[in-house]
Amino acid sequence: MTIQVQGLHHITLVGASRAETIDFWEGVLGMPFLFEQPNLDAPEEAHLYFDPGDGRLITIFCHEGAEAVHDKTPRDPGCVHHIAFAVSNATFRQIPERLDARGIKHSGPKDRGFMDSIYFRDPLGLLIELASYRFEPPTGASHAEVLHMAHRRRVERGASHIEPLDLADATEALSRRRNLSLSDD
Repeated sequence: MTIQVQGLHHITLVGASRAETIDFWEGVLGMPFLFEQPNLDAPEEAHLYFDPGDGRLITIFCHEGAEAVHDKTPRDPGCVHHIAFAVSNATFRQIPERLDARGIKHSGPKDRGFMDSIYFRDPLGLLIELASYRFEPPTGASHAEVLHMAHRRRVERGASHIEPLDLADATEALSRRRNLSLSDD
């Protein structure tokens, strides 16, 4: 018997100073700093709460005086490789200029077939991805449904990755399922 999850509740990261944490998560990424309380398992640490834009939470444990021990997060099994956040296409186009203005090194835009991505690191070395889908799902469908169907289409075509054609076919098929019509053609 499985345990059925209903979505991501929150992610908690280990940060360093309170000021550096707030500057990055709110100052760079625009996530409102919602509230703070002690880490209830380690009261000497602050527990900062941020809204990543969907009403869920990103939380950071901060301990003043703590310093980064990596310039990037480890890639050992069980470690987090990166965290990706959704941005609009309009925002995506502004990211390189805005990161450059803050002196933050980044990958530049990357074509991922079904989305565009840009990567950079937080002050403690965590890889952050900002991603913008290249499609909008039809009314009543989710991004996951479109991607699942697009994956099936790309496998049928023998392609290595999802391409715009697969997205268009999936979107059309999902739209037909959801739209009622008396027309036979």
